[in-house]
Amino acid sequence: MPKISKKGQQMPESPIRKLVPFAEAAKKRGTKVYHLNIGQPDIKTPEVALNAVKNTDIEVLEYSHSAGFESYRNKLAAYYQKQGLPVNTEDIIITTGGSEALMFAMGSTMDQGDEIIIPEPFYANYNGFSTASGVKVVPVISGIETGFALPPIADFEKLITDKTKAILICNPGNPTGYLYSKEELSQLAALVKKHDLFLIADEVYREFAYDGYQHFSVLNEPEIAENAIMIDSVSKRFSMCGARIGCVVSKNKDFMAAAMKFAQARLSPPTYAQIASEAALDTPQSYFDDVITEYKDRRDTLVHALNAIEGVTVANPKGAFYCIAKLPVENADDFAKWLLESFDLNGETVMLAPASGFYSTPNVGLDEVRLAYVLKKEDLITSARIIEAALKVYKK
Repeated sequence: MPKISKKGQQMPESPIRKLVPFAEAAKKRGTKVYHLNIGQPDIKTPEVALNAVKNTDIEVLEYSHSAGFESYRNKLAAYYQKQGLPVNTEDIIITTGGSEALMFAMGSTMDQGDEIIIPEPFYANYNGFSTASGVKVVPVISGIETGFALPPIADFEKLITDKTKAILICNPGNPTGYLYSKEELSQLAALVKKHDLFLIADEVYREFAYDGYQHFSVLNEPEIAENAIMIDSVSKRFSMCGARIGCVVSKNKDFMAAAMKFAQARLSPPTYAQIASEAALDTPQSYFDDVITEYKDRRDTLVHALNAIEGVTVANPKGAFYCIAKLPVENADDFAKWLLESFDLNGETVMLAPASGFYSTPNVGLDEVRLAYVLKKEDLITSARIIEAALKVYKK
């Protein structure tokens, strides 16, 4: 029998999706499942984006430019400029989701066996993208006791070797919701400048900042214009996860030329999704104001409810729509599976994402879960009540 590649065997399972069969089985038994495991917003997609697709009259569904529609890139550059970012049309390549943008970034900056330093916990698919690219993840641990703030720069510096090519951050963070300060970004900027590294920033949650905190982009650091690579996406900003449209942005012309070759190899990003994404840029500010208010209320609701549960510790997120909670269990994977297989409260249960899958360091985060507060507030309150009841009867 033909053998699967080592790379295929090493590709990690998604901690967000691996429990889906158990959730499906629970639903077939008639149990209602509240999905706190995945960042799929329930906020309505802007009508202007949906109408743009409905009203498009296309007779031949052609390839687009490999870099994406020029009209979309022009409009996107103007959007970034309004946010004070020095982005021009030629600095942007449209990608099939932020995922492809990350793959382009890794493929263009790293060779087989090179290393990338990432603060953990981090978006679980970074492990998968790194494995697919033949790149080694070198983690630097942040902790719940600091709210998952940036680890000391000295912790980064001692990990840098001649194989290190980049540092990757998510800002605001998935799965932690942590929002890096301007001072923290400046520290990272000085580090990558000193060691001649790339700083890749996944900024897909840039709009989601709470309590008066402000998002600072990696592109706000002019002294590292040649080092900085920004990853972005429409998925969360416009509640358009299914569009699969993202982009990679950089002022480094050599990097962009390399990324363009990857873009050409996959031909072009999807046409209808680009039409929707371009139109979405006309979404009024009131849409975002309402969304931010709603997510802040949801955050406050969930964090308050979790903090009221005995033995539970939760880091209060400053951005995005996730939080990490430490539970009084030995193995959150087992607990999450048990919730779907063996527990319900009045015919209802919850689906959680075990946080160990957001670490690359073995045996870290075993008692933690990631929760996405993308449900309405009453559902979040019910979910917390289910978790509290479950912890009382769960055998560690």
